[in-house]
Amino acid sequence: MTALPQYDRLEAPGIWRETPQAQRQEVIVSFGDATLVIADDRSARALAHWSLPAMVRRNPGKRPALYAPSEEEGEELELADETMIEAIEKVHTVLEARRPHPGRLRSVFSIGAGVALAGLAVLWLPGALIEQAARVAPQAKRVEIGRQVLAELSTLTGAPCRASSGDAALKALAARLSGPEQILVLPQALKGARRLPGKIAVIGRGLIEKVDTPEAAAGQIIAAELDGVEHDPLLTLLRWAGARAAFKLLTTGDLPASALKGYGEVLLATPPARPADEPLLAAFAAAGVSSTPYAFSVDPSGESVLGLIEADPFRDAPAPRPVLDDANWVALQDICGG
Repeated sequence: MTALPQYDRLEAPGIWRETPQAQRQEVIVSFGDATLVIADDRSARALAHWSLPAMVRRNPGKRPALYAPSEEEGEELELADETMIEAIEKVHTVLEARRPHPGRLRSVFSIGAGVALAGLAVLWLPGALIEQAARVAPQAKRVEIGRQVLAELSTLTGAPCRASSGDAALKALAARLSGPEQILVLPQALKGARRLPGKIAVIGRGLIEKVDTPEAAAGQIIAAELDGVEHDPLLTLLRWAGARAAFKLLTTGDLPASALKGYGEVLLATPPARPADEPLLAAFAAAGVSSTPYAFSVDPSGESVLGLIEADPFRDAPAPRPVLDDANWVALQDICGG
């Protein structure tokens, strides 16, 4: 019996074809037990049995109605009889409603889980958004942002010192250390070194004018570079700027104009954390730079940096090559005009 007994004996003419390429033929359509029976109108031989719940309407609301046994291309049935069309729609709806729907229970749990996840997202999503923005930023964009940070920083320190021979010395220093792609000297306010996004390093004027050799400046840059490996400068910046700035960077490729305002003060007030002695000494050894001048630039007394002095990889022998030759070092010391 069908889902609705009043349609047990309902029949109507129709036009059926087995495949899109097959010839259309006249048929008689009637209800079976949750099926639609399609029979030859002359011999009454059954040609097809369609599952009523699985049937689909090809042209909802239009006449004649076109039906198929499933979403896939293949058989097609054309019906013009209004009573039959109404019956199919009603029986199809009733049978579909009677089918078990385990997904509905899952949906209830899914909604509950969704609410919980939404609550977690308030706490989790901003951090994930910021990390993703930093992770996918290409090097060219990092360089652009690094220059924006430099411009913000320069409002407090003054513009980077420039001189043709001094600029050449900075390029030689960057090539010698194999870490930063650009090194700049800021004329005031900055102590030590900072690593900016885009492999840009900035050092304070005091590192080149108040010392006799370039090893202290090189050591500060090495330490800042190592800290930059552990703490991505762009990620640090975005965490300070917030999720809205990170979202704009992800969606437009640019930071909001106000995102960096005040960040220069943060950089000046927050020197990079000094890496642990073991990885720091390994970095000095790999760069071929003595760690002792750096240690004394951090603590002139030497007490808190004794490990860097005693375990200096070049304590008992000179480094394989100088950080800078004499001409470049003199030029670098004069870059800010003496």
